[in-house]
Amino acid sequence: MLKSKKYFLLIILSILIINKFSISQNYFLITDSINVNIIGKNTFVLKDDHNQLSFLQVAQSKQFVANNTEIPNFYSKFNTYWLRFSAINSLSQNVLLNVDYPLLNSVVLYKVNKEEILDSVIQGFDFPINEKKYNNQSHIFDLNLAKGDTGYYFLKVTSKVPIVLPLKIGTSTAINKDLNTKDILSGIYFGIIIALFLYNIFLFLSIKDKSYLYYIVYILFIGLTQLTLMGYTWRFLWPNSPYLNQYAVILFPCIAGISAIGFSKLFLELKPNYPKIIIGFNIFAYLYAVSSFLVLIGFYSYSYYIIDINVFLLVIYALITSSIIARNGNRSAWFFLGSWSILIVSVFLFVLRNFGVLPANNYTNYILFIGSASQAVLLSIALADRINVYKKEKEKSQAEALYQSQKNEELVKEQNVQLEKKVHQRTEALQLANANLSTALQELKDAQIQLVESEKMASLGQLTAGIAHEINNPINFVKSNIKPLQIDVKDIFDIIEAYHLLHSQTITDIPPQLTKIKQLEKQLDIDYLKQEITNLMEGIEEGAERTAEIVRGLRTFSRLDESEVKTVDIHDGIESTLIILRNATSTNIKIIKQFEAEGIIECFPGKLNQVFMNIISNALHAIKCKGVTDRNEEFITISTRDISNNKIEIKIKDSGNGMTPEIKSKIFDPFFTTKDVGEGTGLGLAIVFKIIQKHGGAIVVNSSPRNGAEFVITLYHSLPKEATTT
Repeated sequence: MLKSKKYFLLIILSILIINKFSISQNYFLITDSINVNIIGKNTFVLKDDHNQLSFLQVAQSKQFVANNTEIPNFYSKFNTYWLRFSAINSLSQNVLLNVDYPLLNSVVLYKVNKEEILDSVIQGFDFPINEKKYNNQSHIFDLNLAKGDTGYYFLKVTSKVPIVLPLKIGTSTAINKDLNTKDILSGIYFGIIIALFLYNIFLFLSIKDKSYLYYIVYILFIGLTQLTLMGYTWRFLWPNSPYLNQYAVILFPCIAGISAIGFSKLFLELKPNYPKIIIGFNIFAYLYAVSSFLVLIGFYSYSYYIIDINVFLLVIYALITSSIIARNGNRSAWFFLGSWSILIVSVFLFVLRNFGVLPANNYTNYILFIGSASQAVLLSIALADRINVYKKEKEKSQAEALYQSQKNEELVKEQNVQLEKKVHQRTEALQLANANLSTALQELKDAQIQLVESEKMASLGQLTAGIAHEINNPINFVKSNIKPLQIDVKDIFDIIEAYHLLHSQTITDIPPQLTKIKQLEKQLDIDYLKQEITNLMEGIEEGAERTAEIVRGLRTFSRLDESEVKTVDIHDGIESTLIILRNATSTNIKIIKQFEAEGIIECFPGKLNQVFMNIISNALHAIKCKGVTDRNEEFITISTRDISNNKIEIKIKDSGNGMTPEIKSKIFDPFFTTKDVGEGTGLGLAIVFKIIQKHGGAIVVNSSPRNGAEFVITLYHSLPKEATTT
C-alpha cells in the first residue's frame, strides 16, 4: 500500500515538472473534493467566426490564445468559440465539469487523445432538458478521469446571446453542493419576488392606483427574466420546448422594461408636472417594442444588443430625471432614485465579475439578485409610502372642511346654545352614571374580597385576565365600526336634509336643487354608503354575537347554580376551563385531550371547574419555570376513563419542572407555595383537595424533579349521600 502511494506521488511530481516547462498545455490539478474549482485561467480560446471549423482543424490549429480571466467572457460578438483545457485527477472519485451558463444554444465536450476523439457529449438550450444525463439547467459533463489520469478536452460553445463561461470542475459532491447553493439563493430571491407580487396585488385591489398595476407587471416579468437567465424556465416550465427560451430571454425583459416605464411615468407624476421627460421614456418603450419584434422574426443578436443598450441608457435617464424631480421636493422621487441606484451598482459589479476584475463568489455571482430584489423592495416601500401621503392630503382636506364648519357656527349661535345645554345635561347624566359605576365597582371589590376570604375564587386574577383578553377583541371590533358608521349615517342625513329642503323651494328652483342633490349623491356614492353601512352593521352584529358567546362560555364555567348538585358532562367543564385559560397558554404548549370516559357524573359543577382551573394553571406555571431550552417539547395531557361502573378517573399531566418529595408532601397544605411573592396565595391546591373530598373522591399526585407532574382524580358517577349538600 505504501509503495503504491509513493508511486502515485512520483507520477504527480513528474507531471508537474513537465507542466512547468510546457508551453502548449496548462494542466489543472484536481485536489479539492469538497469545493468546485473555476478553471477559466487554465483554458485556451479559439474563435470560430462562422461555425465552419471541423474538429480536426481546431485540434491542429495554432491560433489558440491563453485566457487570462477566471470567467471567459465573449460579449462583443455572438460567435462560436472553442476552448481547450487539460486536467489531472488526484482524487479517487470521478469529477464533473459544470458549464454554469444555461443560455448556450449548444455546448459540446470532446475528450481526445492527441487528435483522436475518445468521447463527445452535446447539450444546450436547443435540446430538451430531459435528454441530459443530469436534470439541471446547467450543462454538466462527466470528465471520465480515473485517479492519476490526465484528460485532454475541447469545449465548443455556440450562443445567440453574449457568452459568459463559468467553468467549474469538482466531484459530484462539490458540484451538487454548488448547485444546491444556487437553488437555495434563487429560491430566496423568487420568494421575495412572489411576496412583493402578492403584496402589491393586495394594495392595488385596495386603493385602485393604476401605478400599482404597472408595478405588479414589472415585478412579475423581472422575476421571470431572472428565472429565464438562470435557466429555471427551461428546467421547470417548458423542458420539452427549448425553442421558447430564445423568445423568453428577450420578451420577458422587454415586457418588464415597458411596464417599468409606465410605472415611472405614473409614480413620478410626469404627465402633469414634467411632460417633456415623458418623451424620453416613450423612446425607450419604443425600442423595447422594436427588440420584441426583431426576436419574433429571427434577429436574436440585434434584439439582445438593443436590450442591453436600452437598459443601460434607460437606467441613466431614470437616475438623472428622478434626481431632478427629487430636488424639487418630490418625496417619491427619492425612493425611485435610491432603488435605481442600487440596481445600477449591482449591474456594474456583475459586469466587473464577468471581466475578471472582481472574484467570482456567492456575492458577485448573485449580485443581480440582490440588486433587483432590493430595488423591488424599495419601490414597494415607496408605493406604500404614497398611501401615507394620500392620508395626509385627506387629513388636510378634512381640516379645511372643519375650518369652514367652524366659520358656519357663527351663523347658528342660538342652536349652539341649545346644543351646549344638551351637552351639559348629558355630562351630568354621565357623571351620575360614573358615580353609580364607581359605587358598583366598590361593591364588586367588596364581593371579590369576600370570594377570596371564602376560598371560592383563588384564581380570580388569572380568570379575569383571560376573559378580558377574549372579550377585548370583539369589543374593539365593534368600537372600531362605530365611528365610520356615524360618518356614513351623517352623509345619509345630509342627502335626506337636501331632499327635505325641496318643500320650501319654488317650482322654478326645484330642478337646480335636484341637480345639486344628484351631484351630492354622486359625490357621496350613495350605493357605496348603503353597502358600507350594511357591512359595518354586520361587523357590529358579529362582534356582539362573539361577545355573547364568550359570556355564555363564562357562565358555563362559573356555574352560578354551583350550590346545587347537577348531572353534567365533565368534559364540558374541562373544555370551558381550557377556553378561560387560552390566553395564558403559550403557543409552544400542546394541549392533548384523551377523553375515553362517558363523562356524565353528579357533582357541584362550579366547584369542579375550579379544581381544573387551579391544577391546569399550576401546570402552565411549572412549564414556564423550565426556561427557554425545552419550549419546543412542552405539553399538558388531560385524559379520562371509566375505571368501574360507578367511578371515573381524570388525569392531568404536564411536562414542567416536577417536584421533589419534600415539596410533593406539602402541596395540599394551605398557604404553601413555591411561587414568587405576589404570584400565588398557596390556597389553590388546598381548595382543590377540599373540593375533591367534598365530592367523596380522591386525588393523588405523581411527580419527580424534571419529569413533570401528574394529578390523578377519582370521582363517583353518582355523588355519595354525604356529599349532597354544599
